Amino acid sequence: MECYALDPRDTRYPAQLAAVPAPPDLWVRGTLVDDDALAIAIVGTRRASAYGLAVAERLAFDLAARGITIVSGLARGIDTAAHRGALAAAGRTLAVLGNGVDVVYPPESRTLMDEIATRGALVSQFPPGTAPLAWHFPARNRTLAGLALGVVVVEAPERSGALITASLAADLGREVFAVPGQITSLTSQGSNALIQDGAKLIRGWQDVVQELPDQWRRAVRAPLPGDEVEAPAVDSEEGRVLALLRPDEPQHIEMLIARTGSSPGRVAAALITLELNGRARQLDGQRWVTFPNRGGRS
Repeated sequence: MECYALDPRDTRYPAQLAAVPAPPDLWVRGTLVDDDALAIAIVGTRRASAYGLAVAERLAFDLAARGITIVSGLARGIDTAAHRGALAAAGRTLAVLGNGVDVVYPPESRTLMDEIATRGALVSQFPPGTAPLAWHFPARNRTLAGLALGVVVVEAPERSGALITASLAADLGREVFAVPGQITSLTSQGSNALIQDGAKLIRGWQDVVQELPDQWRRAVRAPLPGDEVEAPAVDSEEGRVLALLRPDEPQHIEMLIARTGSSPGRVAAALITLELNGRARQLDGQRWVTFPNRGGRS
């Protein structure tokens, strides 16, 4: 597959990246689309644990299945798991490289690179033929952060390129998220420190989506009309919230929090899940209703 170069004046240049000081040229192998503006980056250590790999792949799968483009750096470990999760969901993924888009690195990733180019794009600010030199990667990390609405750090030790990416994301005004890990795990010391410093703690895709600006949260894919959506379990957080909703009586989120007795974060996450599953709808002023004949009280 041929590669091509874009500059910020090109209408195909990624909108998120064009909104910040951007690389003068972006080399692409694959296809960039307007919908890639709804993107989340997932990054982490190359020496990931089985837990970290599973979380990264599952999180990428869940987000990509809802129309969110997954951005990562194609490194071993967490990055590779994130790309694979997005591809498994038949979603889009962008790999941001510290070398030319025609250079296979790491060497075992040739097949994965081809899959990404077919179902998304390989992108780099470095011309074709450029080797993966160490000093390229800090610049690569800034481009990676600039392509996304937020960055999720799954696992990262105290000294990690993923933490650099998170810091760059914060500098660019992007959201910073982190998945908690065991306090005794060296590969989670950096990501746990991010949470301690104010990064949003991530337990699942809902925690990411609920932090997106309203225009992007509403762009997250919902089931098509007529699709059957499994009703939430009655004793689940979603089930308890759904039981309080009516189609013709909007309820403010604060009332739902008070009536369920749950934390604001848990109720907000439940409402987001219900909305994306086509069972609830948010009105102006954080008021919520259910759809007729889709659950809630009659």
